[in-house]
Amino acid sequence: MTSETSAPTWTIDPIHSSVEFSLAYMGMSVYRTRFRSLEGTLTFDPEAPARSSVTASIPVASIDVTNERLMGRLMDPDLLGGRDYPTMTFRSTAVEPVDATRWTVKGELTIHGVTRPVALHTRVLGQSKSPFTGKIVAAFRAEMTIDRHDFGVSWNTALETGGTYLGEQVDVSLVIMGVRQD
Repeated sequence: MTSETSAPTWTIDPIHSSVEFSLAYMGMSVYRTRFRSLEGTLTFDPEAPARSSVTASIPVASIDVTNERLMGRLMDPDLLGGRDYPTMTFRSTAVEPVDATRWTVKGELTIHGVTRPVALHTRVLGQSKSPFTGKIVAAFRAEMTIDRHDFGVSWNTALETGGTYLGEQVDVSLVIMGVRQD
């Protein structure tokens, strides 16, 4: 139950939510993958977006790669550092409405043990009652671009053709389904 001064609480549905990222690869392609695991909670009130908030965590080892050598390499300290920093986290600090369905969600993102401020450009996709559970669900899409060096993800190498093996900018895309807890 919520009072008039608090927004309803929602949990992130990990089955119907996704976190994907992409970055330039070898100066001519794009490497794209996702994380298979995500958990967190939201407070969400479409009538008062500023009262909304989110906290989420992603296990680094849930990265979806099919190559064991690449998986091991991604856990190294100069890439995602999953051995020393097994979880990435996000905690919102402010929600600013742009219009009725678009919000800027500002917060603190921690990757590789480094915390930096970020802004998620978020679209509220809607709410509905699930025909299977009878619970109210809400969906959101959010995007941001981060510089991987800001988070200590530093490995790279020069290519013979010029440029570098990995791009510096990482595009992050989330689709989040929250389940209202009441």
